[in-house]
Amino acid sequence: MKYITAIMRKILPKELPKPVGRWNIEYCNKKINHKIDLSNEDHCGPCGQYALTKLELEVENKKYQQVEFKK
Repeated sequence: MKYITAIMRKILPKELPKPVGRWNIEYCNKKINHKIDLSNEDHCGPCGQYALTKLELEVENKKYQQVEFKK
């Protein structure tokens, strides 16, 4: 009986780990900092400071790219 169960375990696919979204353990510093920023935004309320900061960075990046292409 043990032989049959051992064969079945090898044949049947193993259960894949389920994604846990934002609460997954990350080891990349960039991803960790992004999660911290999102967490602070969640707890801070509707002030929108994180969204404004990200918008400003996107505008600056677009300006920089436009200047770079004009050269």
